[in-house]
Amino acid sequence: MVRKLRSLTFLMPLLAAATLACSAPDGNGSAIAAPAKVASSDPALWVLSDEDTTIYLFGTVHMMKPGVVWFDDEIKAAFDKSDELVLEVTSDKPENMAMSVAMMGLNQGKPTRELLEPKLRERYLKALEIYQIPAAAMDRIEPWLVAINLSIAPLVKLGYHQDLGAEKILETAAIADGKTVKGLETTEEQLGYFDNLPRDVQTAYLRSTVEELPTVKEEFGKLMQAWQHGDPDTLASLMNESIKETPEMAQVLLYDRNANWVRWIEKRMDAPGTVFLAVGAGHLAGKGSVVELLNADKLSVRRLSKKDFGLE
Repeated sequence: MVRKLRSLTFLMPLLAAATLACSAPDGNGSAIAAPAKVASSDPALWVLSDEDTTIYLFGTVHMMKPGVVWFDDEIKAAFDKSDELVLEVTSDKPENMAMSVAMMGLNQGKPTRELLEPKLRERYLKALEIYQIPAAAMDRIEPWLVAINLSIAPLVKLGYHQDLGAEKILETAAIADGKTVKGLETTEEQLGYFDNLPRDVQTAYLRSTVEELPTVKEEFGKLMQAWQHGDPDTLASLMNESIKETPEMAQVLLYDRNANWVRWIEKRMDAPGTVFLAVGAGHLAGKGSVVELLNADKLSVRRLSKKDFGLE
């Protein structure tokens, strides 16, 4: 499921929070190390504007390792010009998040391990042991939430942190600058996308997660590299592999939400101001993306570079 995992991690900022609310991986990667000196990343940035409204579109990554430099150059310049930050969802109090996860994630069927055939069940239980996720606790929550736990735990062990994710950095900076901060969705809405998936789709999600765990490091690394290099075409290509495998999830988690957000953007263009809109990078790449849908509606979206801000 890494192919599905890698897409979801670029789509849903609540995934890591939902995982950490239910499990605590071991100390490997749990502490944020001092950043290493590395070259600045150059993630993609777009703009949509008219005579009195500007909306910057930035694709985020929800978990990162220490030392990834990205909030500078044209990204920081666009952010500084903006009066308003719009995210997929704004930060919630940990206790509220835990309550939402507990309410929506409660298992309504047979114990989770019983959904897997014996050979895969053995691999599943072994993975839970490796990542110090209690099997008994996973039996009591829905397959979608188990899959999320088992998807994100390897990334945490590899040193990726939600606190270093783009949303966290942007929201903290916006609050410090006195900018308005809004969310396109609520915590309950984002969790509900998973909770409302048919039981067989949830189980398939879990099954594939277990099968593809060994390739987490390589596959997520490819996505990160494409994002850091500002390569939405490669990002879209990598994500399209997973979309073909899970059309039901793609419709709910990607295409329907993209269409909703395009309607929000088009309405927001009727009011003056400058907005920095930051959503999962997968929503701005490839077929059916927010960028493609806006262009199809004859609202021209153009890619920006350092030169547009006099930085070259």
